[in-house]
Amino acid sequence: MSHFIQLHLLTSYPPSNLNRDDLGRPKTAFMGGARRLRVSSQSLKRNWRTSDLFEAAVDGHKGTRTKRLGGEVYKRITNAGANEKVASSSAEKIAGVFGKLRKVDKGEKHEYEIEQLVHVGPEEIAALEELADVLGAENREPTDDELKGLLARRPTAVDVALFGRMLAAAPSYNVEAACQVAHAITVHAAEVEDDYFTAVDDLNTGDDDRGAAHIGEAGFAAGLFYLYLCIDRDLLVENLQGNTELADRAIDALVESAVKISPKGKQNSYGSRAQASYVLAEKGDQQPRSLAASFLQPVNGEAQAVSAIDKLERQAQAFDDAYGAGADRRFILSATPEYDTPFLKGDIQRGNLQALLAFLKSDN
Repeated sequence: MSHFIQLHLLTSYPPSNLNRDDLGRPKTAFMGGARRLRVSSQSLKRNWRTSDLFEAAVDGHKGTRTKRLGGEVYKRITNAGANEKVASSSAEKIAGVFGKLRKVDKGEKHEYEIEQLVHVGPEEIAALEELADVLGAENREPTDDELKGLLARRPTAVDVALFGRMLAAAPSYNVEAACQVAHAITVHAAEVEDDYFTAVDDLNTGDDDRGAAHIGEAGFAAGLFYLYLCIDRDLLVENLQGNTELADRAIDALVESAVKISPKGKQNSYGSRAQASYVLAEKGDQQPRSLAASFLQPVNGEAQAVSAIDKLERQAQAFDDAYGAGADRRFILSATPEYDTPFLKGDIQRGNLQALLAFLKSDN
C-alpha cells in the first residue's frame, strides 16, 4: 500500500465571500506578483469535519473540539448527586488534565473553561462521563489514578487522526496530523469588489416613508481555486491504532468532503456551493510536493478551467522529468466538459468519484 496520497483540486466559485478576514472581506494572498483570493486550511478542515457527509461516513468515530469540558463535567457530577463544592473542585481537576483553566474575574461565574480548544475522541468523552457519574454518585473528588486514566484510552476519532491535536497539559498524548491541507488560492489574479446594498422597511406605506431602512457594503469576489492535500497513510493507520478499515473510511470521508463541501461563509447571501471540476490524485512512496508552482504566472483568458488543468499537468510532468516520477500511479477525475486528453505520461486512470475512492484503497 502506498505511503502517501496527494490530491490536487480545482474548484470554481461564483461571486462569494467564503472565508472572511478581520474586516469581513474575503481573505487574500499575494503570489506570483498578483493578488489572489484565499480560503484558509482551517476554514476548509472545519467545514469538512463538521459536515453531515463526513459524520455519516465515519459513523461515530469523530471527535469534539471544545473549551467546555469542565463545565459539562460539572453539570454531570451535580446531576449525579454531588454537592456544589465537590462538583466544582472535581470539574477543575478533570478539566486541568486537558489544559490550563481560564482565570475567572471577580464576580464572574465559573465556567471551568480551558484556555485553548482541545480535541477529544469519543473514547475520552465516554471516560469523562463514566468518571463524572461515579464521582457524583459517591459525592467525592477524583483520585490521581482516575485523572491519569482519562487519557489512557487512545482516541480513534478520524478527525483527530487526520488533523492532529496538541494537549499542552499532557504533551505525551499529542497526535501528529496525518493530513496536511494547504490554503486554497485562485489560479488567477482576483479583485475584491464591494456590494453596496440597501434594505427597505416592509411597513413603509407612502411618500413620507421614502428611503432605505438600512445601507451597507459587503466584500465579495469570484475565482477558480487550487487546493492541495497530502495524506500520510502509514501515520493515519498508526494514529488509528492499526485499524486499516477505519483508515480507509477516513480517507473516503475526507476526499468526498474535499470535492463536495464548500465553505459556509455568506452562503445565504451568495448561494456559492460548488464541487471540484478537476481532481488529480497521486499515490506512492515518493516525497510529496505541491503543484502550486503551476500558477506562479496567473492564468489569464476566457478558457481558465482548461488552461489551469493544462498548467497543472505540465508542472507535474516537469517535476517528473527533473526529479523522477512524483507518484507510482495517478487518477484523474474531471467534471470539465472541455477537458480531453491528459498531458501527463505514465499510469493514469480516469473515472468518477466512486472509481477514485476505489483507486485510493487498492494496491494497483
